[in-house]
Amino acid sequence: MSAIVTIDPANGAVVERLAFMTPAQAEAKIAAAHEAARAWRERSIEERAAVLTAMGAKLREERDHLALLAVREMGKPVLQARAEVEKCAWCCEYFAQNAGAMLADLDAPSSASRSFVAFRPLGIVLAIMPWNYPYWQVIRAAAPALMAGNAMLLKHAPNTTRCGLEIERLFREAGAPDGLFGALLLGDEEIDRRIADPRISAVTLTGSERAGVAVASAAGAALKKCVLELGGSDAFIVLADADIEAAAKTAVFARFQNNGQSCIAAKRFIVVDAVHDAFVERFVALTAAQRVGDPADEATQIGPMARADLMEGLHAQVRETIEAGAVAALGGYPVDAPGYFYSPTILTGVRPGMRAFDEEVFGPVAAVVRARDAEHALELANASAYGLGCSLWTRDAALAQRLAARVEAGAVFVNGMVASDPRLPFGGVKRSGYGRELSAFGIHEFVNIQTVWIA
Repeated sequence: MSAIVTIDPANGAVVERLAFMTPAQAEAKIAAAHEAARAWRERSIEERAAVLTAMGAKLREERDHLALLAVREMGKPVLQARAEVEKCAWCCEYFAQNAGAMLADLDAPSSASRSFVAFRPLGIVLAIMPWNYPYWQVIRAAAPALMAGNAMLLKHAPNTTRCGLEIERLFREAGAPDGLFGALLLGDEEIDRRIADPRISAVTLTGSERAGVAVASAAGAALKKCVLELGGSDAFIVLADADIEAAAKTAVFARFQNNGQSCIAAKRFIVVDAVHDAFVERFVALTAAQRVGDPADEATQIGPMARADLMEGLHAQVRETIEAGAVAALGGYPVDAPGYFYSPTILTGVRPGMRAFDEEVFGPVAAVVRARDAEHALELANASAYGLGCSLWTRDAALAQRLAARVEAGAVFVNGMVASDPRLPFGGVKRSGYGRELSAFGIHEFVNIQTVWIA
């Protein structure tokens, strides 16, 4: 492509055309980030925090404008888009207030008169980010990285290019030095070369498994640190003693938020025999009541998928899963209307070996799996190539903790929906990636953990 073209998924209309950067323009961005990183690392925690605090205020000030951009570029329902921007503001403020303690020297007594561990900046972090949470995915990487003294360059998904440019503008207006946060308008074919650039110190990616393999390979070839937050096929386990009404209500939002396009969305609903039918009945009824429509309308709960090819791929997964023996208890087809709308769908009778069980299903489709008992439910939950999150529903707290210890996932939420939180580490295992974002664990991913030994 000679230009980036963004499309409104609600109607298929062109939103904007933007030129890719020339090699000279990209070089200027990288050079500016390199100079900014050298100066920024010398700034005090208090000076860095002032910029992040101002960034939080800018995000809140422009919340409605930013939300509408996300609505137009990727189809997010507007109320959810506003909530995303608010969460970004909170993240900036959280790290502004807490990074000092996270990065403080840590005494480590040894044979020295004094020895301690210090956390030094690495330099430039290259962030390769997806379209589904066009602000949150960027800010949750940028806030801790910048507070640690690094600079950041963003290669955003093409269909949310304007969202990325707006983040760059807001950082600049919040007082960030020139070049400290920059957006690169580059094609995917440019990524390997940029990762290999000696001025780039580390890479963080949120994206697909295929993208993770490509980025990890390039980072490994260049001996660069990388963090990968990849796909998920999260289990939502409902045991016999669960509060079925609460579980079903949470299941609807856990699956269909962001139009079903979330790596940590619940995707495989594993329900024990004793409550299977009761849960499915409520889940179907509550899902059927969801309003599908224009994402700019505040009454809309489910909007369009972000791209036509994604909708087509989703429908192929649904069709082949039904052909393999599953049943569409609700939906199962694209909406006959302009835009990329897919009917909210619940498939029952899903088993291992079917596409809706084995693959990540990225759209408004839920796969319900019947389990014999708690042990069988755990076995099914772990029978996945992914390991991002898991939601477990039971009134037995002791049982929940025993099962959680055996769940192969980066997060287990008991009687609640899996979500990212600045105060908690976020990331997965298996094909869901490696490394952690957020919390003290996340801020330490992109620092030089330096031992200082003084005789």
